[in-house]
Amino acid sequence: MSRLDEFEIRMLEILQGEGRKPVSELAEEIGLSATPCARRFEALREKGIIKGFQAQISRRAVGLMVEVFIQVRLVSHSDGSPERFIAAVERMDEVSSCWTMTGDYDFLLHVMVRSVDDLNDFVMHRLMRFPGVRDVHTQLVLQNIKGPGRTPLAHLRR
Repeated sequence: MSRLDEFEIRMLEILQGEGRKPVSELAEEIGLSATPCARRFEALREKGIIKGFQAQISRRAVGLMVEVFIQVRLVSHSDGSPERFIAAVERMDEVSSCWTMTGDYDFLLHVMVRSVDDLNDFVMHRLMRFPGVRDVHTQLVLQNIKGPGRTPLAHLRR
């Protein structure tokens, strides 16, 4: 892990909240001139600390009214099922995120669809019919209290 100084930590905190802030404004806020700020910004990108920038899109505004977390358990881990499942998930537009997990289930999927009927179709006709899937557990999101989240940075100051 790279050691970051206070200027870089502050830069990351600001950019997480406002990723399109011009370098000149960013420099002013963190107390550097524009050129050193731009160099530090590029160094953070080159190190992979800043992975990129993207628009945050309201799922509801684009018609995705149902948001769920789906836990998936596979039958076996020794027959190539995990690799095939991961490859399939990477092609599923409805799946916005996927994690491998410890515990009773192997994967956790974050899924967004238009309706409960679309959710039923996704679970019953795609996930449950995928070779190697033993069972799924679906949890409907009622309200998003906090997120998508920021990366915690306070530990960098210790």
